[in-house]
Amino acid sequence: MPHKTFNLDEVAHYLHLTVAEVQKYVRERVIPHEERGGRLSFMRSEIDSWASRRILGATEKRLSNYHRQSSERMLDLSKEHAIMPDLLRSEFIAPALTSRTKASVIRDMAALADRTELISDAADLVRSLEERERLCTTALPGGVALLHPLTHDAYRFSESFLVLGRAVQALPFGSPDGSTTDLFFLVCCQNDRLHLHVLARICMMCHHTDLLLKLRETADGLGMFAALVAAEQEVIRQL
Repeated sequence: MPHKTFNLDEVAHYLHLTVAEVQKYVRERVIPHEERGGRLSFMRSEIDSWASRRILGATEKRLSNYHRQSSERMLDLSKEHAIMPDLLRSEFIAPALTSRTKASVIRDMAALADRTELISDAADLVRSLEERERLCTTALPGGVALLHPLTHDAYRFSESFLVLGRAVQALPFGSPDGSTTDLFFLVCCQNDRLHLHVLARICMMCHHTDLLLKLRETADGLGMFAALVAAEQEVIRQL
């Protein structure tokens, strides 16, 4: 696996942050790091988990700032920079999941991902999703969860993509506010920088548009896909 550890400049680039921001997090002891011979070192696996948790639990202001930074660093903002149409298709959406438990959601979403023919090992994906949920839930207030593997390795997927499932009946998935969840994104990215940007983009779409309402009201996958594309355009206009 490349870049098992990062230095200060590398981790700032990786996280779409400035060096000063990372140094601030180091001083506050909120980012996992080690000091080796007077130099800062950051383990990739620890940074991946830390960054995902911070995005999912970010305040509105911090999420907006991070999304703006990641958009600027990942994309040319002078051009069209929507990412949903590249990652998701209407056939990647299951509008009537019959899952009744957290374990069955994970299995059913992995099976949906497997039907894209873009993953190398469905059983491996299930294990990684379960490991990620044991670390910290990916459910958010509002009835939505952003499932993703514990690590994001190029070998796992032939290309980056998303799948989306809507449960027929909302179920407990570990949301911080104790509410049930019925909308499940599965984020499958070949690299972590894209993964973090995609998480931030989806969170912005959920928090700053009426996307969740539209996804619940729309009858089929085609309509749900159109709602996602429209919500992303609304978020892009806010940049």
